[in-house]
Amino acid sequence: MITVSIVEDDEDIRQSLAILINGTNGFVCSHHYGECASAIADIERHTPDVLLMDIGLPGMSGIEGIKIIKLRVPNIDIIVLTAHENDNYVFESLCAGACGYLIKDTTPARLLEAIKEIHGGGAPMSTQIARMVVSSFKRKTDSTLSPREMDVLNHLCVSHSYKMIAEKLFISEETVRRHIKSIYRKLEVHSKSEAVAKALRDRLV
Repeated sequence: MITVSIVEDDEDIRQSLAILINGTNGFVCSHHYGECASAIADIERHTPDVLLMDIGLPGMSGIEGIKIIKLRVPNIDIIVLTAHENDNYVFESLCAGACGYLIKDTTPARLLEAIKEIHGGGAPMSTQIARMVVSSFKRKTDSTLSPREMDVLNHLCVSHSYKMIAEKLFISEETVRRHIKSIYRKLEVHSKSEAVAKALRDRLV
């Protein structure tokens, strides 16, 4: 059972999301909040597997909320679910600690799939966000990453799983893991979200 909490100021959207999650086998919406302060106050007592976080919230923004929540509960998986498609919001959200970024017109089926994906270690993004991220990259000539590591990083940035990367690059999953370990070391990061955030910031790929 995957437990999900929601931070969304629009009551209709919040209730609709809760109904969708609670009405699907294998999911339960444990708590939902209208702003960040309530979620932050409650998150350590009632920590979900996955948190859906809006950005444009009353009071504290979702991005600031993500930073605080990740400090208090580092292992929580956070998906930004917002109407904003601005690349700065994407970058700031990933830097704050979000592992996924979806637009609110995401279909219910895709949203549930994304929750499963992030719970399994993935980094789901809406198609338009993934395309925007890729199109915004400009290769940095002084990168310390090898050409193969750059290929792997490209695939990480569009939310491909280790298995998908292995299939697309015709290498084993163990080789993918070795490349990712090397990427983390060279970029001085410790997670997929940090690697993607640094790629966005430094335009590595």
